[in-house]
Amino acid sequence: MAHNEAWPRAIILVDMNAFFAAIEQRDHAEWRGRAVAITNGLTGTCIITSSYEARAQGIRTGMRLREARRLCPDLIQCPARPGRYAEVSTRIMAELRSITPDVEVFSVDEAFLDVTHCQRLLGPPEQIARLTKAAVFKASGLLSSVGVSGDKTTAKYAAKLDKPDGLTVIPPWEARARLRDVPVTELCGIGPGIGAFLAARGVVTCGDMARLPIGVLAQRFGNPGRRIWFMAQGADPEPLRPDVPPPKTIGHGKVMPPDTRERDVIETYLLHMSEKVAARLRRHAMSAQHFSIGLRSRDGWLGERAQSTRPTHDGRVIMGLCRAMLAGQWRGQGVYQVQVTALDPRRAASQLTLFDDETAQGPSSNAAMDAINDRYGEFTLAPARLLNRSNMPNVIAPAWKPFGHRQTIQDAAADKTGG
Repeated sequence: MAHNEAWPRAIILVDMNAFFAAIEQRDHAEWRGRAVAITNGLTGTCIITSSYEARAQGIRTGMRLREARRLCPDLIQCPARPGRYAEVSTRIMAELRSITPDVEVFSVDEAFLDVTHCQRLLGPPEQIARLTKAAVFKASGLLSSVGVSGDKTTAKYAAKLDKPDGLTVIPPWEARARLRDVPVTELCGIGPGIGAFLAARGVVTCGDMARLPIGVLAQRFGNPGRRIWFMAQGADPEPLRPDVPPPKTIGHGKVMPPDTRERDVIETYLLHMSEKVAARLRRHAMSAQHFSIGLRSRDGWLGERAQSTRPTHDGRVIMGLCRAMLAGQWRGQGVYQVQVTALDPRRAASQLTLFDDETAQGPSSNAAMDAINDRYGEFTLAPARLLNRSNMPNVIAPAWKPFGHRQTIQDAAADKTGG
């Protein structure tokens, strides 16, 4: 095709640069140009992310703070502020929708835009990408790296080629050649397991993929395998998914002190998670009848799937199921994590049964508690027992979205299969 013609498909990936650290440096002018590491609270010992100045000195995500300080004695430790990061991200995502309604929020600091139908109005994809970077800066005062191509995978690969503050364009007619020598594991979605499967069949670089029959991947991985075959050749067929699907589960988990054996402590953590799950169900007018309740020990998970008499969104009812699990499954062994997950969230009935004794706390008291907590902060009003809950801050859920049921901050170490 003539290179001055409109692209048949044009996808932009916006990737914020060291997003959490950049927000902290913007909010704290004295930290600009300095090495900053974000941890989960002041007591956190593991680095969530860091500024580019810290990365230049060898600081990595997942590194222990003690090791990081050896590499960088002047490192500034900053406790994470998930609410602040979600607030800034929400503004950015709203601004992106001023360019196109076709926006897929990929994570708290990444978004895809399908600008195929914007070209007549806004110009060629590279020009739209520059508008996108300007829109992000207008909304947040932060820099971003942007990749542009004819499919999602190539656009995401392009975005990471020039950081920070980069703009990389890979036209769709050049995508296959540009990816030819790139290791397949550099592409989003091809992890070590799939990479090993491909390497065993002679596929190490994207260019090797054309020699592998698509049926080999389809037989092993189904439709995702077919997609991988096209991804490696710069032709990812995956459409943007602007809509957030209904949740399959809504869950929260938290790490406890190692080898915890005190029943009161375990019950406090379970109550904390029960109330968080219940509050999220109520926030989105949902209820559930089946729950997974688990404790994690050195030997793995123990627990059970439990069922309430009727669908519920009441924390006390869920906690009753937790106590039954403890009585039936726990034998006093040391545990270090709890998990409570609603397995079948559904739209709540508009009217509760008149004699429903399971609504132990009652709809009016739950509504009053939710209203206070929405205004003044989570657990401003809560069962007295939760005064002894963990003081570790919440984190942004991996599947966070700026709207709908995934607009949530969840607890550290929460199970990623949860909502």
